[in-house]
Amino acid sequence: MSFTEDHDSKNSASQFTHVVNNINAGIWEFNINTNEVKWYDGFYRVLGYEPGEIEASYNFFYDHLLYHGDKGIFSKAIADRNPDNSTLQIRLLTKHGYQWFESSSRRGDDLANPKIYGSIININAYKILEYQSSQKELWFNEAGKLAKVALWEIEVNSMNLTLSGEGYEIFEINNNITLTVDEVISFFEPKYRPDVSRALESIVRSCHSFDLELPFRTARNRLIWVRFKAMPIIDNLGRCVSIRGILQDISESKKKELETKSSLSLSHDQNKRLQNFAYMVSHNLRSHTGNLDFMVKLFTETESADERTEVFEHIKSISSSLNTTVKHLEEIVKIQAEIKDDKTIISFETIFEQVKCALQSNITDVDAHIEYDFSKCTEINYIPAYMESIFQNLLTNAIKYRKKNRRLLVKCYTFQMNGHIYLIFEDNGIGIDLDKHGDKVFGMYKTFHNNDDAKGIGLFITRSQVESLGGTIKVESTVDVGTKFTIKLS
Repeated sequence: MSFTEDHDSKNSASQFTHVVNNINAGIWEFNINTNEVKWYDGFYRVLGYEPGEIEASYNFFYDHLLYHGDKGIFSKAIADRNPDNSTLQIRLLTKHGYQWFESSSRRGDDLANPKIYGSIININAYKILEYQSSQKELWFNEAGKLAKVALWEIEVNSMNLTLSGEGYEIFEINNNITLTVDEVISFFEPKYRPDVSRALESIVRSCHSFDLELPFRTARNRLIWVRFKAMPIIDNLGRCVSIRGILQDISESKKKELETKSSLSLSHDQNKRLQNFAYMVSHNLRSHTGNLDFMVKLFTETESADERTEVFEHIKSISSSLNTTVKHLEEIVKIQAEIKDDKTIISFETIFEQVKCALQSNITDVDAHIEYDFSKCTEINYIPAYMESIFQNLLTNAIKYRKKNRRLLVKCYTFQMNGHIYLIFEDNGIGIDLDKHGDKVFGMYKTFHNNDDAKGIGLFITRSQVESLGGTIKVESTVDVGTKFTIKLS
């Protein structure tokens, strides 16, 4: 029933009814005792119908217009005896399908004839936008979690910091903690904190954006890499009033980047050493073959038996040196070829004992005392031939360059740190003057002592083997005290 059917209403009431019928809202009245409803014309129209096109009854409204999922909250609102205004959002079946409406109602003051008065307003467009916004926010939040990206903002006047949920995950702190700008800066590694402070000061003073990649230590003491990027928000006077930016955990990509740079640097160093090696070998071969050619020519031209014998001894010496140079060439070529060999799990102790056994006569001759402890890391995935060569070169050098007036002591042990395996080899030999020879220790044909059997090839080979598998070797030494090699194997 429409309110316009009340033809006996006074003129003012008629005008009021006309206004209400034409506003973009549906006005209704519900008698609690009789279940009788009255709908203004606008009620029909917000549902897409003409007045009288659908039945105006509580049962029709409840059974046919009200969405089944909203019947519970609507019934509760109708049964509520609270006289205050009540507002809820419900879905109603319009001529074009279910749409969202905001229903507001208030219980009348007449206790003898209790009624509820209310209105409905179509909020479907708003709800669609709200849903789309929530979906975008959900997508953005999920994308932020997947990309480990946090949003942050600093209000310049107060220097108050706002941080998104992902930021707390990166900081590894509870999201009920309020961070100051100074506290945020303190999470960066000490060396880089001045850079962060200068970047923030510059963006406030000069409105210069920044994009930094820096090491960052979380509240749980994990060292990660983050991207810290920001841009200024400027008012109409050109002043920075706010700073907005992102904080992103880039540890994985940074790790790969650093590994790539390290590999490129290592490859460059290896290529440079191989070029030097090729130059030296070429020079030595030319020298040997030139000398050999000269001696052979001299031998053929000499008639004296004694002189021929002397020349022949020179030819034998040159031939021996040439043979040694070729063997060194074979060693280096072998290193590059063996990189393709499959790694396998090997025992440090097993390989070390094999090398000790092979050098036992040398060890016994000098009465060397050898200690080893591989308990902190017993095995490694490595090329067996490389490990054997490393042990042999280091142990042979320790024997060769021992201090004559004291018993040789050799210590060899392993340990693990930060996911890497380290091999330590120490001796109490004559040592190396690193101030003079530090840049030549691992060079080819570089010798620092007067030993007749010094060739200057062993440490060059050892370094080439270690670095070909991505490791590093460092030396510490003091003259007349001893030498310590630290090898990062993996």
